[in-house]
Amino acid sequence: MRLKLGCMAVLLAVAATAGAQTRAVGVETAFARAEHLRHGINASEWFAQSGDYSAARTNRYTDAQDIALMARLGFDHVRLGIDAGALEQYPRGADGLCSDYVARLDRAVDTMLADGLAVEIDLHPTDSYKQQLRSSDNAVEQFTMLWRKLARHYAARDPERVFFEILNEPEVSDAYRWAGIQAHVAAAIRQEAPRHTLIATGADWSNLSDLLAQEPLADGNVIYNFHFYEPHAFTHQGASWGLSWWSYTHSISYPATAAGMQTLLAQVPNAADRYQLEEYWLDNWDARHIRLLIDEAAAWARERHVPLICNEFGAYRNYADAVSRENWIRDVRTAFEADGIGWAMWDYRGGFGVVSKQDGQPARVDEAVVRALGLSGR
Repeated sequence: MRLKLGCMAVLLAVAATAGAQTRAVGVETAFARAEHLRHGINASEWFAQSGDYSAARTNRYTDAQDIALMARLGFDHVRLGIDAGALEQYPRGADGLCSDYVARLDRAVDTMLADGLAVEIDLHPTDSYKQQLRSSDNAVEQFTMLWRKLARHYAARDPERVFFEILNEPEVSDAYRWAGIQAHVAAAIRQEAPRHTLIATGADWSNLSDLLAQEPLADGNVIYNFHFYEPHAFTHQGASWGLSWWSYTHSISYPATAAGMQTLLAQVPNAADRYQLEEYWLDNWDARHIRLLIDEAAAWARERHVPLICNEFGAYRNYADAVSRENWIRDVRTAFEADGIGWAMWDYRGGFGVVSKQDGQPARVDEAVVRALGLSGR
């Protein structure tokens, strides 16, 4: 019996060593590939978020000229949001995905690769789709099966430059449940696409606090991700979604000034809303404040020896002072780069955009934002 137990212990030790070596190789691969994700842009409201994924709209919303412009501006990768529901529409091809939608998606991906851009395949479903994952195990299995199909479809694309992001902002507030879901889906993707690098995130909204609460997956070939829009009082001023009081704020400066904030506070009628806006002013948001927060993310990654990116950050432009917006983007971007964190700005032509564009027309570049991003431009 002792001999058998001794042999079993040896076998377990060998298996553990082999597993550790495999993970170490995966981590090394992930770090190397993260170098392709230093300066990115989100192609938003194109194949996700719009609800209209017809050829008439997607062909004109963002086109080959836009992709070429992304590359000329100095971006090295594109985060391409994909709607889960659109993937499952009919007619479906042999891969089980909507053939018409995927054909146009493939054209976009291949155009990006041809222009020298890496691509994050970001599963970016509706809020209602994600919210089902909170309590329905059946929804989790459907989600997993969808990723199997999607990973299988793109498994032949270059694993050095095509990345699989498991889910945008999960909205699963139970961090333990989300950890289990993410590990389950990651294992399924790995079976279909053994060479590709995955992008994982924390629970709920992928905030910095969500990142700090998670632990790495057993799979080593993974890059970790978070989103950064702090402080929302500045970055989401005038936004019609989220907190109700955002919709009537505008011209909030960054960094805040006493005179400017006193004038703005006088225009906010509700005491609770006024208190939240005043907090932004009193918290002294500036480059140092932001850098200290980003340092926390960098420390988390360093302690766990995993690569880290931030693939969403930006400030809503419709109601923000242009100079303040430029200041905030520059301070956040330089904080990322000081800590060796790759980034992707939100977004290309949407409400947070680096360009302005009418469908089917050439884009107009916001040169101030390009400067804030530290890019060389055209």
